[in-house]
Amino acid sequence: MKENKHPQVGFGVYILNEKNELLLLKRKGTHGDGKWCPPGGHLEFGESFDQGAKREAKEEVDVAVGDVEVMGLTNDIFKKENKHYITIALSAKLKSGTPKIMESHAHSDIGWFKLNKLPTLFLCNKNFFKSNPACLCGSGKKFEECCGL
Repeated sequence: MKENKHPQVGFGVYILNEKNELLLLKRKGTHGDGKWCPPGGHLEFGESFDQGAKREAKEEVDVAVGDVEVMGLTNDIFKKENKHYITIALSAKLKSGTPKIMESHAHSDIGWFKLNKLPTLFLCNKNFFKSNPACLCGSGKKFEECCGL
């Protein structure tokens, strides 16, 4: 019998602080080991994008976020892992809390990064920035024009 595979729905929450720095986590023990990504995960059944972003921000880094906005979508195929994701990129503003790693089995490091000095990103996040979205800083410019990449 042929296996019926469908893409999964994932999302990343691009959280900015007051300095327009992006919060990223270093992945470990899963696909993308050693790469950096924003908090995120799978969209749960019946959940809105806003609810999912707020839930994952709390679960993964123990912060509250607001002003959640859809920034784009990517179609991500992980050939080595035989996984296919449609990934929703969401921006959010940090409302309260000090970010910390809450899932040490999945992340080894955490940090704030300038938008023009991002570390090696996880595939879906690399694809998001490669699509040249509106800059996360709110300048109204495209990411490449604003950050000089």
